[in-house]
Amino acid sequence: MSTAIAFDMLAYAKRLKAAGVPESQAEVHAEAMAELIEDRLATKQDLKELELRLVIRLGGMQAATVAIVAALVKLL
Repeated sequence: MSTAIAFDMLAYAKRLKAAGVPESQAEVHAEAMAELIEDRLATKQDLKELELRLVIRLGGMQAATVAIVAALVKLL
């Protein structure tokens, strides 16, 4: 997945520094936040892939349901 999420580490670090966080800590915190965002947030592509898997699974369940109902109708 190569979809980038916009996160301005420099602006975030500057904001932390302005709030009184030492520069070295602000930079490390900004890097950690960028990694967390990249690793944990779902991208649009992730959501599209999930949607496709759910549609396929739902279609399979519907086909199985129709087959079961058809078999039951033949038995009764």
